[in-house]
Amino acid sequence: MNNVNLIGRLARDPELRFVPSTGMAVANMVIAVDKEMSKEKKQEMSAQGKPTADFINVTIFGKSAENCTTYLNKGSLCAVHGRLTTNNYTTQTGEKRYSTQVTAVRVEFLGGSKKTEEAVDMDIQPDSTFYDNLPSDEEEVL
Repeated sequence: MNNVNLIGRLARDPELRFVPSTGMAVANMVIAVDKEMSKEKKQEMSAQGKPTADFINVTIFGKSAENCTTYLNKGSLCAVHGRLTTNNYTTQTGEKRYSTQVTAVRVEFLGGSKKTEEAVDMDIQPDSTFYDNLPSDEEEVL
């Protein structure tokens, strides 16, 4: 069974491109997933300049790819459900290289974007005509 579930924050904004032959959207993003360790160990590793997270490459296809580039940005929290894929290629110098990534089946947006959070923090009041069209208590509401 090849099943991957990750929760992390985007290390940078997602990059969107389209496959020329089919026009399908493809997004690439990197999510930082915290390593499981004690608070003390995490502080120790940070002080030594060692990473306390794994940076995982994720590829998304189709409408999900477009949604990710529209609604996610650097620092956004998301959950990725997918499968692990391994690719290989040969460099110009003839070296064989391998890369591992997650191909997402589903991406869930767990935290609001900065734009959304700013809108929620604002004290938004309806305009004066908002209450004019509401039914009174005596009127039956369907």
